[in-house]
Amino acid sequence: MNTNQEVIRRLSRYRNIMRKMKALGLVKVFSDNLADALGVSPSLVRKDFSMFNLTGNKRGGYRIEELVAKLNVLLGKDKKQRIVIIGCGKLGQALMNHNGFPRVGIRVVAGFDSDPEVLNADAPIPILHVKTIKEFITENEIRVAALTVPEPAAQGMVETLKKTCCKGVINFAPIVLKSSEDFLIHNMNIEQEIENLFYNIHFSEAKDQQEAAQ
Repeated sequence: MNTNQEVIRRLSRYRNIMRKMKALGLVKVFSDNLADALGVSPSLVRKDFSMFNLTGNKRGGYRIEELVAKLNVLLGKDKKQRIVIIGCGKLGQALMNHNGFPRVGIRVVAGFDSDPEVLNADAPIPILHVKTIKEFITENEIRVAALTVPEPAAQGMVETLKKTCCKGVINFAPIVLKSSEDFLIHNMNIEQEIENLFYNIHFSEAKDQQEAAQ
């Protein structure tokens, strides 16, 4: 089944919401509750769950602990989620030290770079030479990498990763890279996101001014 990325995102959000509910001592949840939390319709919640045979009861709702356990398996959260950072400049090292990863079960196991000034094999998260990356990824069965290299090096690094067991990249390089059937790429253009935010604010303010003038 080719699962739509939007469905996967919603499943992840359902899981996160229910984990918070469980921490508050709640035992059951209804599709209406999840719909309100996500800003979607209850029928969409039920449709998403029915795709994966996640069943509940109209009167009793869904048992949170059971549903979270099933979502963990569906989303692969029952497996180790380890990543490497390729390109250990300021952004790369910020990602390596991001304290939010451990909270969601993601572990950065190594960084890679070609600059002798930043290489440190003895650091808590070792920074290794990029020429060793294929061997490291294969030995450690790494499936996801974060790419923070300069634009000219990005496509070449993706081609290198495709020759390993790595299956996807989070791309922070300032270039749009294309996914393929067996290799997923999520492009994260920070400058464009900030720029789009300014555009949205501008249009919102212009609309408000126009309505006020009428």
